[in-house]
Amino acid sequence: MTEYRGYVQRYAMQFGAYMGAFWIAKFMLFPLGLTSPLLLLLFMACTLCVPFISYYFLMKFRDGVCGGCISFSKAWIFNEFVYLYAAILTALGHYVYFQFVDNGYILNTYESVVSEFAKADIAGTEAYVQQIETALEVMRSLKPIEIAMQLMSNNVMVGGLLGVPLALFAMRKNPRQP
Repeated sequence: MTEYRGYVQRYAMQFGAYMGAFWIAKFMLFPLGLTSPLLLLLFMACTLCVPFISYYFLMKFRDGVCGGCISFSKAWIFNEFVYLYAAILTALGHYVYFQFVDNGYILNTYESVVSEFAKADIAGTEAYVQQIETALEVMRSLKPIEIAMQLMSNNVMVGGLLGVPLALFAMRKNPRQP
């Protein structure tokens, strides 16, 4: 069992680094996508690829390290560790972006979109516009480290939730056991 834990850590760190690099590259598409619909579409496509990449990593771990057999709990734990390590690496990228590069670009773009939406004067949307403006004010008050930590916790939570169906698909019992 101790040997298994060492493999979980080693492979989760390795695959988490790959996933984190992918997330950082994917995140670079987001601010660019605010002005280019094609890049925003590419960002969304990359986001939809994340569970499939996670499943691929889980299969490589199951077949390469666990001998083709893995329980639900081991598969879920491995997946959660991959997401944790990827989220830590990505949080570093988010921090660098929001501290040194962004200068309010994302929030300013959102504010311009909301103001254009408010100018459309669609009946019944005033309350929604007010909520979005309040949320943008709160987001503007956050420091880059707070944004990075919030995004990191979201990534870990999503990994935990995605880990359930992924572990269900990946689990395989040892055929020699009754």
